[in-house]
Amino acid sequence: MEKIKVLFVCIHNSARSQMAEAFLNQLGGDRFFAESAGIEPGKLNPIVVEAMKDLGIDISANQTKSVFDFYKKGNIYNYVITVCDPEAGERCPLFPGRVTRLHWEFADPSGFPGTQEEKLAKTKMVRDQIKERIQRFIQEV
Repeated sequence: MEKIKVLFVCIHNSARSQMAEAFLNQLGGDRFFAESAGIEPGKLNPIVVEAMKDLGIDISANQTKSVFDFYKKGNIYNYVITVCDPEAGERCPLFPGRVTRLHWEFADPSGFPGTQEEKLAKTKMVRDQIKERIQRFIQEV
């Protein structure tokens, strides 16, 4: 059986989409294949790397990628899921084929104020929300 292909998109591909990709590949890897990309790729957020490492998931070697590169390659997905604010999600290109577009809004860890510890605590909350949403998605599909 062919895997269900999912692309997670956020602005910089530095946090939310990276976490969603890692969780879906870990938790649904037998049925799903996940990738992630950004509308304006940035740098991987080190606090996100630390938050994921706490759960035993190492994303430190991940690179940020451009959603437009995937689009130009003609990649086909069953689902394209934006995990940023709705306005940014509207800038995502329409992929060819029968693709279901979903939007899951999560707070952006790059905008969290406070000390390193406070930012990490808030990032872990977002991480846990993303993990919970991925678990529901796996059950629903």
